Amino acid sequence: MIKSEKEYKAILERIEELLADSENIENSESKGFVELNLLSDLVADYEESHFPISPPTLSEAIKLRMHERGLTQKALSEFLGVSTSRISEYLNGKSEPTLKIAREISRKLDIEASIVLGV
Repeated sequence: MIKSEKEYKAILERIEELLADSENIENSESKGFVELNLLSDLVADYEESHFPISPPTLSEAIKLRMHERGLTQKALSEFLGVSTSRISEYLNGKSEPTLKIAREISRKLDIEASIVLGV
C-alpha cells in the first residue's frame, strides 16, 4: 500500500523505468513483468482513493454519444421522439427527462440507467 505522495511519485518513476524495456511488458516470465504488474496495482489503488473519477452527468454522457454517433440536436430529438428545445434543456441541465424518455435515452444511446437517473 502506498502511504505518501513521495512513495507514489517514486513508484511512478520505477514504472517508467520498467516500461522502457519491452521485455517487462511482453514476457510474463520476466522479473520486471511481475514487478511492473505489482507496482501498477499499487498505483491504481492509490489513484482510486486519492484521485477518484466521478461518473459523468447525463448532459456529458448525451454529448459524448452525440459526438460518437455524429448526431445533431435535431437528429437526436427525432431519434428520441422529443422536441429540440427539450434536448437543449437536457444538455444544459435545465430539466431532466421523464421516466419514459430516460428509458429511451438509456436504451437507444447505450447510457447506463444509473447515469440517466442520476443515482
